[in-house]
Amino acid sequence: MTIPILLVYGLLLAPAVPPEPVTVDVREWPVPWKSTRPRDPFMDGKGRVWFVGQTGDYLAHLDPATEKFTRIDLEKGTGPHNLVVDGAGDVWFAGNRRGYIGRLNEATGEIKRYPMPDAKAEDPHTLIFDDSGRTLWFTVQMSNFVGRLDPKTGEVRLVAMPDAGSRPYGIVTDTTGRPWFNEFGNHKLATLDPATMALTEYPLAHDKTRGRRIGRTPDGFVWYTDYARGFLGRLDPEKRTVREWPLPGGDQSLPYAMAIDDKARIWVVESGPQPNRVVGFDPKTETVFATAPVPSGGGNVRHMVFVPRTREIWFGTDKDTIGRVKVP
Repeated sequence: MTIPILLVYGLLLAPAVPPEPVTVDVREWPVPWKSTRPRDPFMDGKGRVWFVGQTGDYLAHLDPATEKFTRIDLEKGTGPHNLVVDGAGDVWFAGNRRGYIGRLNEATGEIKRYPMPDAKAEDPHTLIFDDSGRTLWFTVQMSNFVGRLDPKTGEVRLVAMPDAGSRPYGIVTDTTGRPWFNEFGNHKLATLDPATMALTEYPLAHDKTRGRRIGRTPDGFVWYTDYARGFLGRLDPEKRTVREWPLPGGDQSLPYAMAIDDKARIWVVESGPQPNRVVGFDPKTETVFATAPVPSGGGNVRHMVFVPRTREIWFGTDKDTIGRVKVP
């Protein structure tokens, strides 16, 4: 099903005299394994920050308290892309170049593989658990699928995108367990009904839009970074409207990673400027309230997560670092 959308333009700086953005505290830890593209961190229940080495074929974690890194090697050519940690402490990762989702039991070192049921689904991309922790949703970017994995049974279901080259990319779930995701290959956001797996697509008003990462605020709005045009966008699924705000870097900002904090403020990283720039946007005032350069330069910050209990945002960089933003 396709839903028509109305575009309503937003203003980046609504007040007559916009406040000067505050600079936030950004710190990075150099990863000891060079040129391995550490990325997509996730904090476990022990406060350790797990991440993948996409070009190094490993899983690893950083203990921020001791600043110690620990590495777990994977089969050569796995190309891990993303990971999440469940409530039991098991680490789930996307074996992007081997066509499976893996589950690491850290205590035993055992890795269980969940292969894709369709051989055409070659590249599991980004994973996320729903709020219940009982369902794992994921995108399969270049192969053009979105999938669901039941951790109890191991069953995997896939939904193919109707348009070739849709490239499902970032993914988030709402409070009903419904996944929302970007279609990076075209100008659409989309969602699946968890009960029926029926697909609903929301074509965005500008055909040049390319949403890369996605987020959701408690008011039900769905937010996205428009990588192609340099905008932050917001979809209201009920009213079927979209608002957009240009980011400080304009059409050269290349906004990529996104996170939403506990005050429903939007954080993005502009990957066009070098060094990359962390930008905080407050929907209540429609202003950019915080900015900070990534000290290493970043290269690309591809994904980041907000950790409510520590009020921190964690990210990885192409400069071989794991980074943290202290949220004000």
